Amino acid sequence: MSKYPFLTLPQWLIALRLSTALIFIAHALVRLLNGTIPRFAGYLESEGLPFGLALVWGITVFEIAGGLLLAFGWYTRLLTAGFILLLLMGIVLIHARLGWFVGEHGSGGSEYSFILIVALLVIAAGAKSKRM
Repeated sequence: MSKYPFLTLPQWLIALRLSTALIFIAHALVRLLNGTIPRFAGYLESEGLPFGLALVWGITVFEIAGGLLLAFGWYTRLLTAGFILLLLMGIVLIHARLGWFVGEHGSGGSEYSFILIVALLVIAAGAKSKRM
């Protein structure tokens, strides 16, 4: 265990940035590949949001493009702020009323979004200012 946690803090920050970016890219790609964009748009419209299809396409493009830029460490602080805003809107519109837990003890709650927000804040704190 003398080498635990195996990497340095800067290396773990890179791993956190890459894995978090991958999560957002994966969510968008699954939405695209499974053809669930219209269903998600319909859900948003049923919640009273106008232009559901445009919103979902905007979210999807942001998750892919923003995820790729985040993976490369470009515009990190700006992108993390955008992803945090997206997650907060998800909590307000969807997850909060479903409780805290996502699995085992609940369904669709806020805990997953919460830990992603914390990860994004850590990533932003570790970002080099010249890349923003």
